[in-house]
Amino acid sequence: MENLEKLLGVGSRVRHPAYGDGVVIRLHKAAYELSFMLYGIKHVGKEYDKWEIIEALPAEEAVTFTEAERSLLKILRNYNAVQEEVELGDRWEGGMMILKPADNTLKEKEIPIESFFHKIVMTRDRLRVMEQRINASKLTDEDKVNLQQYITKIYGSLTTFNVLFKDKEDYFVGEKS
Repeated sequence: MENLEKLLGVGSRVRHPAYGDGVVIRLHKAAYELSFMLYGIKHVGKEYDKWEIIEALPAEEAVTFTEAERSLLKILRNYNAVQEEVELGDRWEGGMMILKPADNTLKEKEIPIESFFHKIVMTRDRLRVMEQRINASKLTDEDKVNLQQYITKIYGSLTTFNVLFKDKEDYFVGEKS
């Protein structure tokens, strides 16, 4: 039987010199199955030692489906590979956003509120990816903090759109006084 203490467990994060950042998603007899952000699923031998281990989780003999599912969801969220289902507030469903210019000779523009809401959610998702990439970058801690402050201010600017969200946990949150 393999020594479980030296094995990487499901959910362990690594940085491979050729494939970049990846996460262990399954253990095989002689190899790890990893999901890499840019290269998809790859198998890497358990004896491989040329990568940087970012976060090592212990290997367990038996993993229940629920635990594996929870780990995979955490991994996918960390790499923004899965989009969350974000609901539009009930009162806005089927509504229209109307942009009316001050000049009465110009035509107003109507946009389905669902389309506008989708763009807001995509903006939020892309900001989260940017945050993750900043945190994983080789920037100095000072540079990371400075960039994080700009992202926090962007979130603050977007709080106006919180009225569109059904659930408060989906809201934008900026700087707190």
